Amino acid sequence: MRVNELMTPKIVIAGVSQAGRDPYLRTMSNNAVVEVSSLTKRYDDVVAVDNISFTLAPGTVTGFLGPNGAGKTTTLRVLLGLADADAGTALVGGRRYRELDEPARWVGAVLESNDFHPGRSGRDHLRVLSAASGVAEVRVDEVLDLVGLVDACRRAVKTYSLGMRQRLGLAAALLGEPRLLVLDEPTNGLDPSGTHWLRRVLRAFAEAGGTVLVSSHQLAEIAQSVDHVIIIDRGRVLADAPLVELAGSDRTLEQTYLALTAPVGS
Repeated sequence: MRVNELMTPKIVIAGVSQAGRDPYLRTMSNNAVVEVSSLTKRYDDVVAVDNISFTLAPGTVTGFLGPNGAGKTTTLRVLLGLADADAGTALVGGRRYRELDEPARWVGAVLESNDFHPGRSGRDHLRVLSAASGVAEVRVDEVLDLVGLVDACRRAVKTYSLGMRQRLGLAAALLGEPRLLVLDEPTNGLDPSGTHWLRRVLRAFAEAGGTVLVSSHQLAEIAQSVDHVIIIDRGRVLADAPLVELAGSDRTLEQTYLALTAPVGS
């Protein structure tokens, strides 16, 4: 079965109940899937992340915005256990990523679109990941169908376009039926129909009780895809609010973003 671009994706998330879908419950720390508290990370004399805090609740899609060098990638790397914090914590389900018993059941992440063996087929790439994560191989075909790569799954990844590699990365992130998706620039390489499809996938994931954190520079797309926005710059959180509070009839998300991140003295 091919994915119909107009069809609502069917998302199943292991271990997630239908409770706690209210997107404005993020103030309740015991409801948070992600809780970042007073997080600080330095690289020599450079403070990449400066005492930031935020939470992500079930059933939400959050846009994580900021200029290049703002601290977004560093925050994501600490959250995913790829870097150590100098102070503070970044927790998933109340624990550090490295302490999770079954990380693939908690988090699916796409930080790079080229993290593939070029000579391996898309299907074999997912089979290797499923075996390493303890996920049943039947799930490989399910996610290939979900992301629309059934017809191309036996081709070598080196023949894939950037958009196809983005879809394969998303398939890998969804393998474990995680509670949380962390995506960095997920629309890179996608055409308009692919971008529309991704928007529907993320919304369906949230409606099934999942949590999504999307880091992107595509402000127009973020404005159509998320219900909450976190804006950081120079390692600090400048805004953490529902989209409707940052973009309304009198201003766009882009206008709010540019006003908040304007260079000092400009």
